[in-house]
Amino acid sequence: MATETNIPLLATLDYVNYIDDHGQIPEQFQGKIGVYAIFDQDKVLQFVGYSRDVHASLKQHLVRQPQQCYFVKAQTIDRPSRAILENIEQAWIAENGTVPLGNSDRKAEWTNAINAKAMMTAAEQENYQNPVNDELAQMKILKNVARRVEAEILAVLESRGVQTPIRFNPKLKEEGLLDLK
Repeated sequence: MATETNIPLLATLDYVNYIDDHGQIPEQFQGKIGVYAIFDQDKVLQFVGYSRDVHASLKQHLVRQPQQCYFVKAQTIDRPSRAILENIEQAWIAENGTVPLGNSDRKAEWTNAINAKAMMTAAEQENYQNPVNDELAQMKILKNVARRVEAEILAVLESRGVQTPIRFNPKLKEEGLLDLK
Protein backbone atom coordinates (compact mmCIF):
# COMPACT_ATOMS: atom_id res chain seq x y z
CA MET A 1 0.00 0.00 0.00
CA ALA A 2 1.54 3.29 -1.08
CA THR A 3 1.12 6.64 0.60
CA GLU A 4 2.48 10.11 -0.15
CA THR A 5 5.69 9.40 1.79
CA ASN A 6 5.98 5.67 1.11
CA ILE A 7 6.63 5.33 -2.62
CA PRO A 8 7.85 1.83 -3.52
CA LEU A 9 10.91 1.58 -5.75
CA LEU A 10 10.02 0.16 -9.14
CA ALA A 11 13.07 -2.11 -8.94
CA THR A 12 11.68 -3.79 -5.79
CA LEU A 13 8.37 -4.81 -7.39
CA ASP A 14 7.97 -8.18 -9.08
CA TYR A 15 7.46 -8.54 -12.81
CA VAL A 16 4.04 -9.96 -13.64
CA ASN A 17 3.44 -11.59 -17.02
CA TYR A 18 1.15 -9.32 -19.04
CA ILE A 19 -0.64 -12.40 -20.37
CA ASP A 20 -0.87 -15.33 -17.99
CA ASP A 21 -0.82 -19.06 -18.82
CA HIS A 22 -4.57 -18.93 -19.50
CA GLY A 23 -4.29 -16.04 -21.97
CA GLN A 24 -5.71 -13.52 -19.48
CA ILE A 25 -4.51 -10.11 -18.36
CA PRO A 26 -3.65 -10.34 -14.62
CA GLU A 27 -6.98 -10.51 -12.81
CA GLN A 28 -5.52 -9.20 -9.53
CA PHE A 29 -5.62 -5.68 -11.00
CA GLN A 30 -9.32 -5.76 -11.93
CA GLY A 31 -11.11 -2.77 -10.40
CA LYS A 32 -7.94 -1.67 -8.60
CA ILE A 33 -6.73 1.93 -8.45
CA GLY A 34 -3.02 2.22 -8.99
CA VAL A 35 0.12 2.99 -10.93
CA TYR A 36 1.57 0.53 -13.41
CA ALA A 37 4.74 0.18 -15.45
CA ILE A 38 4.71 -1.72 -18.75
CA PHE A 39 7.80 -3.51 -20.06
CA ASP A 40 8.66 -5.10 -23.41
CA GLN A 41 10.05 -8.61 -23.99
CA ASP A 42 13.52 -7.49 -22.88
CA LYS A 43 12.09 -5.94 -19.70
CA VAL A 44 12.80 -2.43 -20.95
CA LEU A 45 10.36 0.10 -19.50
CA GLN A 46 7.93 1.30 -22.20
CA PHE A 47 5.22 3.22 -20.32
CA VAL A 48 4.20 4.31 -16.83
CA GLY A 49 0.61 5.27 -16.13
CA TYR A 50 -2.07 5.32 -13.46
CA SER A 51 -5.72 4.39 -13.50
CA ARG A 52 -8.92 3.91 -11.52
CA ASP A 53 -9.02 0.39 -13.01
CA VAL A 54 -5.53 -0.91 -13.73
CA HIS A 55 -6.88 -4.06 -15.44
CA ALA A 56 -8.99 -2.05 -17.91
CA SER A 57 -6.04 0.22 -18.69
CA LEU A 58 -3.71 -2.75 -19.23
CA LYS A 59 -6.23 -4.23 -21.66
CA GLN A 60 -6.43 -0.94 -23.55
CA HIS A 61 -2.61 -0.67 -23.78
CA LEU A 62 -2.33 -4.26 -24.99
CA VAL A 63 -4.69 -3.49 -27.87
CA ARG A 64 -2.84 -0.28 -28.76
CA GLN A 65 0.73 -1.59 -28.34
CA PRO A 66 0.63 -5.42 -28.42
CA GLN A 67 4.34 -5.79 -29.26
CA GLN A 68 5.42 -3.66 -26.28
CA CYS A 69 3.34 -5.29 -23.51
CA TYR A 70 5.05 -8.34 -22.03
CA PHE A 71 5.52 -7.57 -18.34
CA VAL A 72 3.91 -5.24 -15.84
CA LYS A 73 4.71 -3.99 -12.35
CA ALA A 74 1.98 -2.28 -10.39
CA GLN A 75 1.29 -0.58 -7.09
CA THR A 76 -2.33 -0.29 -6.01
CA ILE A 77 -3.90 2.10 -3.51
CA ASP A 78 -7.19 1.86 -1.63
CA ARG A 79 -8.56 5.35 -2.19
CA PRO A 80 -8.21 7.48 -5.31
CA SER A 81 -5.66 10.25 -4.88
CA ARG A 82 -4.35 11.86 -8.04
CA ALA A 83 -1.47 13.41 -6.06
CA ILE A 84 -0.26 10.03 -4.78
CA LEU A 85 -0.68 8.38 -8.19
CA GLU A 86 1.18 11.18 -9.99
CA ASN A 87 3.98 11.13 -7.39
CA ILE A 88 4.50 7.39 -7.85
CA GLU A 89 4.38 7.75 -11.64
CA GLN A 90 7.01 10.53 -11.60
CA ALA A 91 9.20 8.69 -9.08
CA TRP A 92 9.23 5.56 -11.26
CA ILE A 93 10.09 7.54 -14.39
CA ALA A 94 12.90 9.30 -12.49
CA GLU A 95 14.13 5.95 -11.12
CA ASN A 96 14.28 4.62 -14.69
CA GLY A 97 16.80 7.34 -15.58
CA THR A 98 15.14 8.19 -18.90
CA VAL A 99 11.56 8.97 -19.85
CA PRO A 100 10.05 5.91 -21.58
CA LEU A 101 8.94 6.54 -25.19
CA GLY A 102 5.37 5.81 -24.14
CA ASN A 103 5.53 8.80 -21.79
CA SER A 104 7.15 11.15 -24.31
CA ASP A 105 7.36 10.94 -28.12
CA ARG A 106 4.90 8.05 -28.44
CA LYS A 107 2.44 8.95 -25.67
CA ALA A 108 -0.51 9.35 -28.07
CA GLU A 109 0.01 5.78 -29.32
CA TRP A 110 -0.35 4.54 -25.75
CA THR A 111 -3.19 6.78 -24.57
CA ASN A 112 -5.39 7.72 -27.54
CA ALA A 113 -7.84 5.67 -29.59
CA ILE A 114 -6.26 3.95 -32.59
CA ASN A 115 -6.73 6.07 -35.71
CA ALA A 116 -7.47 3.51 -38.42
CA LYS A 117 -7.69 6.33 -40.95
CA ALA A 118 -3.89 6.68 -40.70
CA MET A 119 -3.59 3.03 -41.76
CA MET A 120 -5.60 3.31 -44.97
CA THR A 121 -4.25 1.60 -48.05
CA ALA A 122 -3.72 3.70 -51.19
CA ALA A 123 -6.94 2.28 -52.68
CA GLU A 124 -8.91 3.09 -49.51
CA GLN A 125 -7.51 6.64 -49.48
CA GLU A 126 -8.46 7.15 -53.12
CA ASN A 127 -12.01 5.90 -52.51
CA TYR A 128 -12.31 8.07 -49.40
CA GLN A 129 -11.11 11.21 -51.18
CA ASN A 130 -13.11 10.56 -54.35
CA PRO A 131 -15.38 13.62 -54.80
CA VAL A 132 -18.28 11.37 -55.82
CA ASN A 133 -18.36 9.96 -52.29
CA ASP A 134 -20.87 11.53 -49.99
CA GLU A 135 -20.60 11.61 -46.22
CA LEU A 136 -22.40 8.29 -45.83
CA ALA A 137 -20.06 6.55 -48.28
CA GLN A 138 -17.03 8.02 -46.50
CA MET A 139 -18.36 6.81 -43.15
CA LYS A 140 -18.79 3.33 -44.63
CA ILE A 141 -15.19 3.38 -45.93
CA LEU A 142 -13.89 4.47 -42.50
CA LYS A 143 -15.90 1.73 -40.81
CA ASN A 144 -14.47 -0.90 -43.18
CA VAL A 145 -10.93 0.37 -42.62
CA ALA A 146 -11.51 0.22 -38.85
CA ARG A 147 -12.82 -3.35 -39.17
CA ARG A 148 -9.74 -4.36 -41.19
CA VAL A 149 -7.37 -2.81 -38.63
CA GLU A 150 -9.38 -4.42 -35.82
CA ALA A 151 -8.98 -7.84 -37.47
CA GLU A 152 -5.22 -7.26 -37.76
CA ILE A 153 -4.98 -6.33 -34.06
CA LEU A 154 -7.06 -9.34 -33.00
CA ALA A 155 -4.82 -11.62 -35.11
CA VAL A 156 -1.72 -10.28 -33.32
CA LEU A 157 -3.38 -10.78 -29.93
CA GLU A 158 -4.45 -14.30 -30.90
CA SER A 159 -0.86 -15.09 -31.91
CA ARG A 160 0.19 -13.96 -28.42
CA GLY A 161 -2.35 -16.38 -26.90
CA VAL A 162 -4.70 -13.71 -25.54
CA GLN A 163 -8.02 -15.18 -24.37
CA THR A 164 -9.33 -12.04 -22.63
CA PRO A 165 -12.47 -10.88 -24.46
CA ILE A 166 -11.75 -7.80 -26.56
CA ARG A 167 -14.68 -5.65 -27.71
CA PHE A 168 -14.25 -2.41 -29.61
CA ASN A 169 -16.72 0.46 -29.41
CA PRO A 170 -18.82 0.11 -32.60
CA LYS A 171 -19.82 3.81 -32.67
CA LEU A 172 -16.19 4.94 -32.95
CA LYS A 173 -15.58 2.73 -35.98
CA GLU A 174 -17.76 5.10 -38.03
CA GLU A 175 -15.15 7.77 -37.31
CA GLY A 176 -12.28 5.44 -38.19
CA LEU A 177 -11.27 5.06 -34.55
CA LEU A 178 -10.73 1.94 -32.47
CA ASP A 179 -11.08 1.97 -28.71
CA LEU A 180 -12.32 -0.63 -26.28
CA LYS A 181 -15.88 -0.47 -25.06
